[in-house]
Amino acid sequence: MTVNEQQERAWVEAALRGNTDAFAQLVAAYADPVYNLCYRMLGDPAEAEDAAQETFIRVYSRLDTYDSSRKLVSWVLSIASHHCIDRIRRRRLQTVSVDDLPPWEPLVGDQPGPERRYLDREREARVQALLHFLPPHYRLPVVLHYWHDLSYQEIAETMDTTVSAVKSRLHRARLMLVEAMNQQAPDLVPRNHAVSQSTRGEHVGVS
Repeated sequence: MTVNEQQERAWVEAALRGNTDAFAQLVAAYADPVYNLCYRMLGDPAEAEDAAQETFIRVYSRLDTYDSSRKLVSWVLSIASHHCIDRIRRRRLQTVSVDDLPPWEPLVGDQPGPERRYLDREREARVQALLHFLPPHYRLPVVLHYWHDLSYQEIAETMDTTVSAVKSRLHRARLMLVEAMNQQAPDLVPRNHAVSQSTRGEHVGVS
């Protein structure tokens, strides 16, 4: 569902007047992006569903604080991302070892239907496992940038940080992901993308 700013303003204004139908439309418009963000951050479908529901409860209770100069989707995703990070901090965070990731096998581009679907599911599992190799503050900008197609500025607004910090975290996250892939299957990583010991040393201070 494509939403323009005029629709967003109308929904927010109506919801603030107590129109529950307007808020239901807002939820319907952003339910998928919020769930997808929660799933990428938390890695569990049931917990992601619960987190998405809690996100919209928080959106409703804080609607009067929404700054209309910001994109509504950025504000909603900001609430979702903070809630997910709170959940991750509350639970006992288990570090994903590269050795525990599913085997990284080359994907064949034109497999028959059932085989292709199986390979797609396998790829999805590997991508999700790799995401959870990243600490939450690196995982979030990756999810927002590559799955939600947010700009650096929009990610900065969502994370309450600066554009330069977003770029630094994305850069560091890419290095960590390539390093994980390089340990899983060096032959799948282009040689010029391999993470050397010297490269890792250069970026230790990036936050």
